[in-house]
Amino acid sequence: MTTNRIVIIGGVACGPKAAARARRRDPSADITIIERGDLLSYAGCGMPYYIQGQVETMDELMMTPAGALRDEAFFKGVKAINVMSRTLAERIDRERKVVEVVSLETAVRHEVPYDKLVLATGADAAVPPCSGVDLKGIFRLNHPYDAEGIRKAISDGCKEAVIVGAGLIGVEVAEALASQGLRVTMIEMLSTVVPAVLDPELAVHLQRHLESKGVTVLTDTQVICFESDDRGAVREVVTDKGKVTAQLVLVSIGVKPNVKLAKDAGLELGETGGIKVNEYLQTSDPSIYAGGDCVENVHLITGKPVYAPMGSTANKHGRVIGDNITGGNTRFEGILGTVVFKAFEFNVGKVGLSENDCKKHGIPCITVLVPGPDCAHYYPTSKPVIMKMVVHAENGRLLGVQALGRGEVAKRIDVAATAITFGIDARDVSDLDLAYAPPYSTAVDIIQHAANVIDNKLSGLAKSCTPQELKSRLDAGDDFVLLDVRMPGEVEEQPFRENRVVHIPLGKLRERMDDLPRDKDIVVFCKTSMRAWEAQRILEGEGFTRVRFLDGGLAAWPYGTSW
Repeated sequence: MTTNRIVIIGGVACGPKAAARARRRDPSADITIIERGDLLSYAGCGMPYYIQGQVETMDELMMTPAGALRDEAFFKGVKAINVMSRTLAERIDRERKVVEVVSLETAVRHEVPYDKLVLATGADAAVPPCSGVDLKGIFRLNHPYDAEGIRKAISDGCKEAVIVGAGLIGVEVAEALASQGLRVTMIEMLSTVVPAVLDPELAVHLQRHLESKGVTVLTDTQVICFESDDRGAVREVVTDKGKVTAQLVLVSIGVKPNVKLAKDAGLELGETGGIKVNEYLQTSDPSIYAGGDCVENVHLITGKPVYAPMGSTANKHGRVIGDNITGGNTRFEGILGTVVFKAFEFNVGKVGLSENDCKKHGIPCITVLVPGPDCAHYYPTSKPVIMKMVVHAENGRLLGVQALGRGEVAKRIDVAATAITFGIDARDVSDLDLAYAPPYSTAVDIIQHAANVIDNKLSGLAKSCTPQELKSRLDAGDDFVLLDVRMPGEVEEQPFRENRVVHIPLGKLRERMDDLPRDKDIVVFCKTSMRAWEAQRILEGEGFTRVRFLDGGLAAWPYGTSW
């Protein structure tokens, strides 16, 4: 019987997962991992928490749940997998089916033959075209040694830090640094934080939360260069709006797929720059598979290629590849770009398409903003969440959900991910038999409440005004009425100072509706929009034809309340 020779290039996430799965399916296979570094199978997503000190040692990021360190000895002794660490794969000879490698320690070159080859070469940190980017004290969090360098800088007394890029990693590291007393400035060239995750009206809430924790956030700001002190260490970050002092800089503007080996071997690359693979994660060479951060994926909603590197995706790729290189026929259908992360006291998540994504793809959509508690409002652990739901305007199909707040977000994102994957309508979300008890949810969970509001919109009952639309009208000085239906105590506690505001509590609306003009637009608001929606229906029932309510109410209003 011929032994299946499996060679895997890359030993972080996808590679070791593919190797372990292949070993379980084929006990006799000859499996080799080639890794240019000296650390294996580490949890890169845990590095911000190592910097913060919540993870005490780097070894913890490389351990199994049982506490075994995943090093060469572990892979050899437990998995019977050969690991060639500190070894660079220089070239793939597809005709002869060999990988040409060189030891980074001895400079000795040799060839490793394969029957099946797996490329799990990951991604490299994107670097801005700025002078001084390689100064001492400037890091890219692409490897555990970067995390160790940042942690050492903190212990050496660094007090001022700059984070270039307000994406997921940037936000997580901002918390890690600020929680240890550093003055942190975050610089983002686009107009909002985490622009790939949140639509603007939710991103504003996240930015305000970051600022409330002492992080200075500079959006619409571009880095020009980095200036050094007389020791060659970073001293200032020069932007198009001035200089920011820093002894530590994290450049976190994204990553680029590491495709050089694949490109040199003549493998087909995709539209997004990653390696192109089919549903079985085969490259254009059927003997070569690829997965993880070096490949592009297919988006399950649009059907279009997308580059969205995630540790969870890399591990799923590894399992699929492990099946298929040992005779299986497992498909990887695609991704939804599901994201969840922690930002100080906020939980933030997204799945599927945002409203901005829909605009880019020309997909007609309807959205709703719904604030609410994550469990029964009377239960002592209840915390607020703001959710945005996006559905197809023509067929009601659920397209995406975003959520943030101090309350539980991840389980709602997971419900949405499941619903979107199986193509259900937003209305169907209301019928899901979700778990309910006061410590865990409200009787109608917030994601189902959002679906109900969408249902009201699709049926024509609910007519809303988005925060952006209202702000544009306020800024333009339009002539309309802002109807506040809150109780007097609420108005006193959180006044909306604008001369177009008319205050009529909901309980008094039926007897005072003649105080309102019938020939002007009326935008009704309250704290969460529930009473405002009821007010809209009351007024329409009495013949008012130009009434809308503010989506999400003041709880989701991302702007100031003074004009």
